[in-house]
Amino acid sequence: MVVPELRPWRAAGPRVTRFADAVRPRLARAVTAGRPRVARLGRAASARVVSVKTWQYTAGAATVGLALAVGAVTTAGPWDSSGQRTAERDRAAAQGHTGGADHGRDPAAAPHAAPSAASVLSGLGGSAGGVKLPPGPKALAGVLDPLLDTSALGERRSAAVVDVTTGKRLYGAGSGTALTPASTTKIATAAAALSALGPDHRLTTRTALEADTGELVLVGGGDPTLTAREDAEGWASLRALAADTAAALKKDGVREVTLSYDTTLYAGDAVHPIGVNDNLAQVSALMADEARTDDSTGGPAPRAADPAAEASRTFAGLLEDHGIKTSSPGPSKATGRARTLAEVTSPPLAALVERMLTNSDNDIAEALARQTAVATGERADFDGAGRAIRAELKRLEVPVKGADFKDGSGLDRDDRLTADTLTALLAKAGDPAHPELRPILTGLPVAGFTGTLSSRYTDGAAGVVRAKTGTLTGVNALAGTVVDQDGHLLAFAFLATDTTDPQAAQSALDAAATALAACGCG
Repeated sequence: MVVPELRPWRAAGPRVTRFADAVRPRLARAVTAGRPRVARLGRAASARVVSVKTWQYTAGAATVGLALAVGAVTTAGPWDSSGQRTAERDRAAAQGHTGGADHGRDPAAAPHAAPSAASVLSGLGGSAGGVKLPPGPKALAGVLDPLLDTSALGERRSAAVVDVTTGKRLYGAGSGTALTPASTTKIATAAAALSALGPDHRLTTRTALEADTGELVLVGGGDPTLTAREDAEGWASLRALAADTAAALKKDGVREVTLSYDTTLYAGDAVHPIGVNDNLAQVSALMADEARTDDSTGGPAPRAADPAAEASRTFAGLLEDHGIKTSSPGPSKATGRARTLAEVTSPPLAALVERMLTNSDNDIAEALARQTAVATGERADFDGAGRAIRAELKRLEVPVKGADFKDGSGLDRDDRLTADTLTALLAKAGDPAHPELRPILTGLPVAGFTGTLSSRYTDGAAGVVRAKTGTLTGVNALAGTVVDQDGHLLAFAFLATDTTDPQAAQSALDAAATALAACGCG
């Protein structure tokens, strides 16, 4: 077990302190209550085939999963504000800064690494070669087949499990069948963006002054996390950009400008194929606070009809607060002669990817898809972004047969992915040869604690399963990682279409992931 240093804990801030105080009792209860619950759930889900003794699970998966998290937390430090163990963060830092940031870290700081599968196994008890063999296909089939062969998951399914250390597939049931992936599409979007741009890449929003006309242009860099809130919390601040721009203008003796905005980084239709929807704004290279018209920071919300125009009007008001008068803003394009006055940059791409995955943020997903298109020379519209994602996955040598990307978020029902593709991506993210992909693993929601899994697994494998959810009408999916009873880091993907009861389908997927955690099948 890796014990976290106290220094990062002290630096984490009062918000983390409050969260830690709240979560410690929950974790303590999980130590005593969680182990038998997970074992019971695994047995109950498939009583005919899952032979899991309580002492086996307690000595295995509970020790590896819950006890690892709880022991580190209760002994020497808390979970941070959105669920990542400080112990894991500190171990990651010791590995050489090769991967993504943890949940909830200061997004302006450089990202730390997450340990590879081999490192996890080493940390759990010696060398990776000293642990038991990974579960065999026959044993996994005995555990998973009865759980996945249920009417709750409809008639069409795609499922796979791989050993993250080796990338070897351990289980497959229709694993090559391409189905609608819903929001698990974001795993592919994240991989493509990280591969094309790198985890340290930042998105820049700037102001440029046209020397010949005196026009001030607010140039969108495609940063969906740009915020106009007073407390930017480490994200790029529109207020800071206005203050710096006003200072530069005053230095030049300018007190009044014609204000324009430039969104030409992106091309094509800004409206998602599903139409106007509270789940995302129009895809624009310039927006503030995801064009939300309320005070929300996540989830469905009404959006401004024109995100760029709305952000520009907000910017004009901020300039006026600093003594700069502006015209009513309109669309334009900054020329190559324009002089940059000020700029703000997003946190590293690693942090954007983690926020996207943890919260299933559709606006970030569509932005990262467009950014992948820009980076690879494709047209930055929906079609070009889809081509860019597929091409980047192919370059990563991930199987893309049957894959089709109509968007980056998974809201489009015409998206297609296989369980083989998703598990290959997760395994690639754990490959020491691809540290740039590590934010995919560190960004996955933690069962029972963070993001879209915060309210799931409350009577199951809380803290053990990490996974991206996917839900559309008639579609349920789950893809992520789990440490089994023998200490093996496994990646899994379960896709189901034609489901009729979303709650029953969700419960069936959770039961399968829990049984995988309870499996000592090596």
